Amino acid sequence: MAPKTDKKTIKLKQIGSPIRRPEKQKQMLVGLGLGKMHRVVELEDTPEVRGAIAKLPHMVAVVD
Repeated sequence: MAPKTDKKTIKLKQIGSPIRRPEKQKQMLVGLGLGKMHRVVELEDTPEVRGAIAKLPHMVAVVD
């Protein structure tokens, strides 16, 4: 069994629709594992994920 690591995670919820959004924003949602309204995913807290969240503040929310 692999050793357990203490990697931080972040939960995201999609709050905005990808309809009538630029293709780049739709691709970012798919890259985050989202795409349908109210879907929640748990991702590793990395600078890349934080950057995607910063570009989509109107479509995703951080959930506690």
